[in-house]
Amino acid sequence: MSTSETGATAPIDATVQAELNRLRESIDNIDAAVVHMLAERFKATQQVGRLKADHQLPPADPARETRQITRLRQLAQSANLDPAFAEKLLNFIIAEVIRHHERIAEEAGNGNADGNGNRSADGNGDAAS
Repeated sequence: MSTSETGATAPIDATVQAELNRLRESIDNIDAAVVHMLAERFKATQQVGRLKADHQLPPADPARETRQITRLRQLAQSANLDPAFAEKLLNFIIAEVIRHHERIAEEAGNGNADGNGNRSADGNGDAAS
């Protein structure tokens, strides 16, 4: 029976382990930077949400979202990152921004108004802000 069949791992060469540790430390630093950048992004989108709620502007801006997705896909392609992955990531972020904008609008007493006092049927917010 091989080590892969038993689940046991062979000892890793010290040089390989050192390189693995170095690469993992770099990944950890990048992950921390991503979290901090997302936090900054959400601070900005929450300000957009408050501004929209204060002025009873519609939470959704589908044209802006489309432009942002196109822009992010182009950035991803130029960075050798799968554009489909980048779009999925942005859509995930957009969903969270929508949730924030809906909450901000509700707290402001606007519900999820479209600017005319009508509640948005699709729940889309200006996710791309």
